[in-house]
Amino acid sequence: MSETPRGTVIFDLDGTLVDSAPDLADTLDEVLADRGLAPIGLDGTRALIGHGIPALVRSALVLRQGPVTEDDLARASDRFLSIYSGRLAAKTRPYPGAPEVLDALAGAGWRLTVCTNKREAAASEVLRELGLLRFFAQVAGPDTFEAAKPDPAHLLGLLPCPQPAVVVGDSEIDVAAARAAGLPVVAVAWGYARRPVGDLGADAIAFRFEQVPGLVEGLSPRPRHR
Repeated sequence: MSETPRGTVIFDLDGTLVDSAPDLADTLDEVLADRGLAPIGLDGTRALIGHGIPALVRSALVLRQGPVTEDDLARASDRFLSIYSGRLAAKTRPYPGAPEVLDALAGAGWRLTVCTNKREAAASEVLRELGLLRFFAQVAGPDTFEAAKPDPAHLLGLLPCPQPAVVVGDSEIDVAAARAAGLPVVAVAWGYARRPVGDLGADAIAFRFEQVPGLVEGLSPRPRHR
């Protein structure tokens, strides 16, 4: 990688770089089973991912038992994190082409970062276990800058100086955060979006990971705004 980065590529994690839904679903269903509640399952979990663990747990509990108090949510979230910490990458895998594309982008002089609503330590551990952490200059969770997507501060904290930057994500949240930060965004077609990828309002769409570098190159001349 060159000493002066050409710019920064900010990747989302879950649904963009890695398919983490199987581990999240197994954990969520175990939390529900502890309470005598029916499982959500893999497809149901995929539809709830994106806003972080407390939001995932809250959504599942509301679906299965109705309104949830903050104390009950805190207990359930703590239980989720306790279980999940032991299976962060048991079934989680990079999407096909991800390692090769990251290697190509880094070799071309891009500074790579991750912006995720998963907590920083857990996100870093997932990347480490999958052999991907080495590609990234920084990993930011909602606890890193005390901001979570779609808050633009979550993205902008990863840009220490003015330089071209492009966001790559899979969901409405990623596009909204990028728009709020004044950054161009590539939406990937293989993630957890709740709407068709063409309806997300991204600047470009990647249908295969191999398309990401070309799309990043095409969008990178656009300036970053603070």
